[in-house]
Amino acid sequence: MASCIPSRSRTLASTGRRLLTTGTKQSAAAAQGQKKEGDISDAFASLSGLTFRPLEPRFADLKHRLVAGIEEALQDSWNKLLASLREEIPLIAELGPKIVPSIDFKDLANASPEFRTEHKKRGVAVIRNVIPQQEALDLKQELRDYIAANPQTKAFPQDNPQVYELYWSPSQIKARSHPNLIQAQRFLMEFWHSRDPNALISSSHPLIYADRLRMRLPGDAKFALGPHIDGGSCERWEESGYGRGGVYDAIWKGRWWEYDPWESSCRLPVVSDLYNGVGACSMFRMFQGWLSMSETGPYEGTLLVNPLLSRATAYFLLRPFFSPKKQAADPTAEHFEESFLDSNNWELESPSSSWLHGATPGHGQELRAALHPHLDLPWSMVHMPKVNPGDYVSWHCDTIHAVDKVHAGKSDSSVMYIPACPLTVQNADFVGRQRDAFLQGYPCPDFGGGVGESKHVGRPGAKDVEEVDPEDGMRAFGLKAWDSEESGLTMGQREVMDRANKLWDFYA
Repeated sequence: MASCIPSRSRTLASTGRRLLTTGTKQSAAAAQGQKKEGDISDAFASLSGLTFRPLEPRFADLKHRLVAGIEEALQDSWNKLLASLREEIPLIAELGPKIVPSIDFKDLANASPEFRTEHKKRGVAVIRNVIPQQEALDLKQELRDYIAANPQTKAFPQDNPQVYELYWSPSQIKARSHPNLIQAQRFLMEFWHSRDPNALISSSHPLIYADRLRMRLPGDAKFALGPHIDGGSCERWEESGYGRGGVYDAIWKGRWWEYDPWESSCRLPVVSDLYNGVGACSMFRMFQGWLSMSETGPYEGTLLVNPLLSRATAYFLLRPFFSPKKQAADPTAEHFEESFLDSNNWELESPSSSWLHGATPGHGQELRAALHPHLDLPWSMVHMPKVNPGDYVSWHCDTIHAVDKVHAGKSDSSVMYIPACPLTVQNADFVGRQRDAFLQGYPCPDFGGGVGESKHVGRPGAKDVEEVDPEDGMRAFGLKAWDSEESGLTMGQREVMDRANKLWDFYA
């Protein structure tokens, strides 16, 4: 197996010149891979004005195949799950934001056992002081200047922008490639493990995923995105989606307690965007995350998370297979009577319906109190604790999360969405296409297409990344070759580096 040696590899100093000098041909090639134009509202059924309803009949057949022959075991596992939720949710409701573990950036190398245990269980965390506060505030001002210089920037909602369709602003480039942020992402991703020691993945080598940013203003109630999960919806049940890696097999077999949300090798074959949805993520993001650019607390336009992780995942996946014998007295209520929630009132569907509660092809998975009553979402969704500029907030890719319905604070709630993505072959392939979009100023390939920032004043380029971090930052962007001869690498890490280098057009 040939290794790519950086001293003999082309960096983007030459590759970038080759791409940029091809002019119109390169622009056309990048544009051909775009999705239709859109904004964040197109990624979610509720923001798009759609209603949740039974899906096409093939989904009933899919559900039948998943549980055929293990009906009794599945019913028993469902009953155990409901009992476990009754124990866990009161604890979450009592602790509220205190249940979210936090750690200071300077302490990452010596994280306490308590932090590690809680993080594994909850799947959420706040890393304090990743970037100095004033530096984070400067990034926010630079964003405002960039937006002011480019009034054509798309945003949602159009009449009072809160979420901007920006991917390549100077501030985003500086934040994503900041050495401290990359170190924080590496720390988080190493909570994952692989049952295959030679799996083609490295959680020690983060890749960039170009997401948007939020600058939510006091009083806003339009960006009221309820409980949801990114990374597809219907795909989680489909054999050609998450089924390709058997990610949730333990749950389908009636042993949800054996499901390991931190096993990475099973996620490598996953296809999380079967329907080419606008805003549907194609990369394996171990964590969603954002960097705060403001001081924001509960009810001030911030994030809410459901810290049940494995139990909540098992519940929303099993929910479509069970229905109540007797309906709730008020189906629109946020809290339901105990007789309705009792396990004796719930039975396995027969025959299977085509409902996948909260799932809509091409949109994110959403959750509602009426559709997922046992999660008691008004109580089990908790606010992030107060954050300051420069703090990094992260949540596991299966975590249910939401935003405040109303921003009741007195100042802006501003963040840059920056997830943590490992080096994998599929991720590297995406980053190669994303790099082309970056060089031309088009939107990240997962999001709504169009001219994007190609005509924006002050849009940065490869040299701006290099100025922030000429090594890890450049590699994370796909702008410099990996060193597969680095000491201490596994065989899988070496191979995935070599494959990434080939995909990115670097050669030994």
